[in-house]
Amino acid sequence: MKHLITLKDWSEEDILGVLDLADIIKKSPEQFYDTMNQRVLVMIFEKPSLRTRISFETGMYQMGGHAIYYDMASSPLGTGKETIHDTVKTLSRYSDLIMARLFAHTNIEEMAQYSDIPVINGLTDFNHPCQILSDLMTIRERKGELKGLTLAYLGDAKNNVTHSLLYGCSKMGININVGCPKGDNFSPLRVVMDDCREICDKSGAVVKLANDPFEAVRGADIIYTDSWMSYHINSKELEDRVQALKPYQVDTEKVQLGAPDLIFMNCLPAMRGYEQTADVIDGPHSVVFQQAENRLHCQKAIIVKLLKEFMED
Repeated sequence: MKHLITLKDWSEEDILGVLDLADIIKKSPEQFYDTMNQRVLVMIFEKPSLRTRISFETGMYQMGGHAIYYDMASSPLGTGKETIHDTVKTLSRYSDLIMARLFAHTNIEEMAQYSDIPVINGLTDFNHPCQILSDLMTIRERKGELKGLTLAYLGDAKNNVTHSLLYGCSKMGININVGCPKGDNFSPLRVVMDDCREICDKSGAVVKLANDPFEAVRGADIIYTDSWMSYHINSKELEDRVQALKPYQVDTEKVQLGAPDLIFMNCLPAMRGYEQTADVIDGPHSVVFQQAENRLHCQKAIIVKLLKEFMED
């Protein structure tokens, strides 16, 4: 049975399958109005959410199904009165799919290990595969292709979005330059970099780590950034992090070093004046709300693909 836990586990063909299906769903949503008739998605939330919750819930509704919001803070699982094993075994008897947005990646892995139905990673501290599938969809819409493009990521690179971007770009043949401060506090995990360099040996892409932000963005087709204050970061660290990351802020000077038809991406939420300037995120290069919209179409495609494969097993 296939789950969506990390893009490391998915092949290029798996990813293309979701992107192609998402394109069809976006163009002709009426073809899928009854696809999830009498189907139930349970959504487990430990972290707050706007796009993940609304896109999955709306997607199930628009395809004739139902989504249940399950808040860990008020649940037996969240209060430690029930195990992950017992929770997912029970949910497997009630529902058709599980989506979970959690802190610890080991917990989503444990859910997938014991679940009798497909499990979708809606975000953990390590990975955010649903976001990056939607990003790849957006890039292909704007550029017409994926292979051979160059994406530059700037900012805090030790986070779930950067790790998933590294896997997704490497799988799809997109070169990726990661521009971040020196040291382990802001750099991608070494195991991820090692994984992706192996993947690139097959895909033909190149992964680079640069401490010079201008070097990272030069000639790039896409510039991507993310919040400097992820959910797990203590607010007391704001001043120190701003000082360390300000050189990696995406501004007009850096955008001008990219390709003429460069696009700017941020998975949102975004803080103008921090990871990017207002004139960049609100300017002509920005596709951030196209990214946000494509979360809906891509979540639908993920649901349809996983449930179809599950039913065929």
